Amino acid sequence: MAAGIPVRQGVTKTPRQAMDTTRDGALAAAAAVRAGEITAVELVQAALDRIAEFEPQVAAWTHLDPELALERAREADERRRRGEPTGPLHGVPVGIKDIIDTADLPTECGTVLHAGRRPARDAAIIATLREAGAIILGKTVTTELAVYAPGNTRNPHNYERTPGGSSSGSAAAVAAYMVPLAVGSQTNGSVIRPASYCGVYGFKPSFGRISRHGVLEISRPLDTLGVFARDLEDLALLSDTLMVYDQRDPDMRPLARPGISAIMGAAPPVEPRLAFIRAPAWERAEQTTKDAFRELCEHLGDRVDMVDLPRMFDEALDTHRIIMEADLAKNTAKLYQDGATQLSERLREMIESGQRVLATEYNTARERSGEYAAIINELMNDYDAILTPAATGEAPGYETTGDPAFCTIWSLCGVPSLNLPILQGPAGMPLGAQLVAAKGDDARLFRTARWLVESLQ
Repeated sequence: MAAGIPVRQGVTKTPRQAMDTTRDGALAAAAAVRAGEITAVELVQAALDRIAEFEPQVAAWTHLDPELALERAREADERRRRGEPTGPLHGVPVGIKDIIDTADLPTECGTVLHAGRRPARDAAIIATLREAGAIILGKTVTTELAVYAPGNTRNPHNYERTPGGSSSGSAAAVAAYMVPLAVGSQTNGSVIRPASYCGVYGFKPSFGRISRHGVLEISRPLDTLGVFARDLEDLALLSDTLMVYDQRDPDMRPLARPGISAIMGAAPPVEPRLAFIRAPAWERAEQTTKDAFRELCEHLGDRVDMVDLPRMFDEALDTHRIIMEADLAKNTAKLYQDGATQLSERLREMIESGQRVLATEYNTARERSGEYAAIINELMNDYDAILTPAATGEAPGYETTGDPAFCTIWSLCGVPSLNLPILQGPAGMPLGAQLVAAKGDDARLFRTARWLVESLQ
């Protein structure tokens, strides 16, 4: 069956409910719970009903415990009835990528070598979400060890196509209206690419802004947690909630929260300027993608400049590969030793390639990544954001997770990036536009994204 979920069709509201429990987002849901218009139990039950209807086709979830989720929802409702404080996500169901430790659900990281693994403690962001009142609905499908080998998840817009990876289930669950919010991770293109393919908003923050404590490590210099939602306001709400300093993550610094929601809601002091960058991956883009971005730039007129990166960026994709594969080999050494034959051929090849990286090659790549980041941050002195494709084109078939090349440089440089689901490909599938800002400029990136979306309406 090629056709996907009819995501634009509405669902029937009961007279008692002031909101559409699966169609409205996290902000509306949390406000309705606080106002007593709906209960957390009703929100969670609506999500579970939606999952029951479409999960056989989409396969976004790897671990679901409906009774546990409903128990947590009843506890949230009881706290509200007692007049206890409620957090910004009180009663809102959230999907969690299955590389993030949860004490009450398995965390298997997409590999049989972790089958049945039960962490003793929650990851830092799980504790933060619980404090904010969110209901951890379940664990979403990840590719094998958050790398390339696909899981079973299908694109909700067309079941014959991939949702992308490695945050496959998180993007698909949000796109299929199973949850309003989900958490994923990106080491290369694992948030932005699935968001583009599934037609949702995705955000990879500046490196070091969300704690990775209790999360599968692929590459410490590259790993970044990210988030998915169906609108910018919900995306900002979840980002603000998760950007809490945690000294257990060695790459975090004690910085104030960026206040994304507040800054995004304010008008830009001057009309933003964008730099359209084709990047080294431009030749990989489909012609229809090139045509779509030409039209987008023409629409923006003098608000966007064509900017070419220095020739040294031609080596950026290889620089990223060296770092990622070497770190992957180090961090999976025991798994490889104990069960190499149970890993996919693609993953084994990457690990073995990483094993062959010389120390001098790795150190040179790390130094080069710092040089790239400095150039990008200097460029951003003249622009509010970089505009570039989020992916090479529409989602390909489900036997692959697609090409992450348009995300690689930004992951390598540790800068924040956003997918905006504002374009459509020739097959009617989503096609994302990616906005990128200087490191630490996450809030202004959201404000610029809001301006861009509104300018196209």
